[in-house]
Amino acid sequence: MSNIVEVRSLTKTYDGGFEALKSVDLDIKQGEIIALLGPNGAGKTTLISSICGITRATSGTISIGGHDNVTAFRAARNLVGLVPQEINLEPFEKVINTVRFSRGLFGKAPNDAYLEAVLKSLSLWDKKDAKVMTLSGGMKRRVLIAKALAHEPRVLFLDEPTAGVDVELRKDMWDVVAQLKEDGVTIILTTHYIEEAEAIADRIGVIAKGEILLVEDKADLMTRMGQKTLKVDLAEPITEIPKGLSDYDLTIEGEGLLYSYDTSTERTGITSLLADLQKAGLKMADLQTRQSSLEEIFVSLVAEKEGGA
Repeated sequence: MSNIVEVRSLTKTYDGGFEALKSVDLDIKQGEIIALLGPNGAGKTTLISSICGITRATSGTISIGGHDNVTAFRAARNLVGLVPQEINLEPFEKVINTVRFSRGLFGKAPNDAYLEAVLKSLSLWDKKDAKVMTLSGGMKRRVLIAKALAHEPRVLFLDEPTAGVDVELRKDMWDVVAQLKEDGVTIILTTHYIEEAEAIADRIGVIAKGEILLVEDKADLMTRMGQKTLKVDLAEPITEIPKGLSDYDLTIEGEGLLYSYDTSTERTGITSLLADLQKAGLKMADLQTRQSSLEEIFVSLVAEKEGGA
């Protein structure tokens, strides 16, 4: 799969000396959904703004569809749609006129059939003649997406698209994003909602203090870094771990034991643990396993970066 966006050695230093981006390298593949995760101030919005040409990078290069976003700005920008965090819509304008205006800004010929398809895909067609001020917050966010899609971009940046949206609307937005991917649009998503990335992204990028910590396929990341935990419910609770079990990574939780193990190793140690539990005279009532969530992986990565900074 070819890259549609390529970022090389990108830096951004603001007046006063603050380094928002530190030599960032990033490849975004044609047709994928990539989620950029990071705490507040990590550099997510600065990175997106730089790629879209809103912020001028201090150094480095950005290519979109083979076009340099400085020397061939217009060609590069025509390929990009941006949905910002802020709802910056003209409140007294009709939805359809708002979207038409955005298409015209990019010099595209009128195409009401295309705009109708976009509004229908976002469940906005019945609101096309409504003034923006009459819409709910979730509907306004859909209008932002329609505006970003009006000029038929091939790359769509969604900067915290579901901030302030309730859970039901958030899941509706995930469906919209999945449909856009099916239509061949490449999607770059920044989000604070870890479950959002876990639900819809193909790859995960983690950014902290202006540096990309990793970019990896979601499934591979969770397999490689995800610890598993075995919970052993005991027939009778214990207050301390028997000496015969001291070599295992065990903790007492409620009326049972938790055993953490790495799924990537050749031996998990579960078989010997269960045998040693019997030797110690402990009777098992139940066994359960669970995988580390993406949130736990993200928190550990950022904590490691901030601790080593």
